[in-house]
Amino acid sequence: MDWDKLRIFHAVASAGSLTHAGETLHLSQSAVSRQIRALEESLGTTLFHRHARGLILTEQGELLFDATKAMARRLEAAEARIRDSREEVFGELRVTTTIAFGTLWLAPRLKALYDRYPDLNIDLMLEERVLDLPMREADVAIRMKEPSQADLIRRKLMEVRMRLYATPAYLEAAGTPERIEDISSHRLVCQNTSAPQVSAGARLVQLLMTHDVRSRLTVNNYFGVLQAVLNDLGIGVLPDYLTQDFPQLVRVLPELESEEVPVYLAYPEELRHSRRIAAFRDFVTEEVIAHRRRMREGEAA
Repeated sequence: MDWDKLRIFHAVASAGSLTHAGETLHLSQSAVSRQIRALEESLGTTLFHRHARGLILTEQGELLFDATKAMARRLEAAEARIRDSREEVFGELRVTTTIAFGTLWLAPRLKALYDRYPDLNIDLMLEERVLDLPMREADVAIRMKEPSQADLIRRKLMEVRMRLYATPAYLEAAGTPERIEDISSHRLVCQNTSAPQVSAGARLVQLLMTHDVRSRLTVNNYFGVLQAVLNDLGIGVLPDYLTQDFPQLVRVLPELESEEVPVYLAYPEELRHSRRIAAFRDFVTEEVIAHRRRMREGEAA
């Protein structure tokens, strides 16, 4: 099978248009069309349905497109390894983590990484869905549990606990609870237990709800919970890594907290020697060590 024709087919299938594919490949529309017809003739099948608004893959076209997508991913991985064999750290690094950790802990610290490697481009993908690293949906992940996928290198970074926090202004107006039963007279701000989140946080919320909480605000991520707490709406269930960056928060019912939530960094085995991965891994590890030290100092104080 002609590799050049497969490259043109992949561009057309991705763009859904001969014209757009031609612009990407720097070829005329007629040249692209000829190559597609030649590929269809060599395979003895039709790969596209032609419509006025563009091209749609046939069933056979879908099968071939799945194959060319897999080829493209392997070529990208090979290109990354070849580039990273040099001394420089540059190019794109796709990082996935949860909305809360990425927004509230990781993103504010990335300036130090960019200062060190100004030619590095990070694509930060924040979502609760677990992306498939072996299929290269992302290059590296930070997850709130140990990854279960095979062929991953993983490193435990730290542990997180969910605790209760409020602002001094809220506590001055509503009073400070002394016992867990007192939570019934306060507004609880938390994630809905049905929302994607770590199970330890959901269990802590479920425990609090057994104490007749009459007023509550639920948000589907911890960033929203934090914003509500900072604006004096109530007592929030939040991860403890926030305390350094938001020192105005006051811990409420300090004897109450969730079980430990492990935080892992993971990346595919095939990227073991990637300099971009190594640079990001070492940077995050350094930041975690500094974070732990400051937390110990804060607790001691």
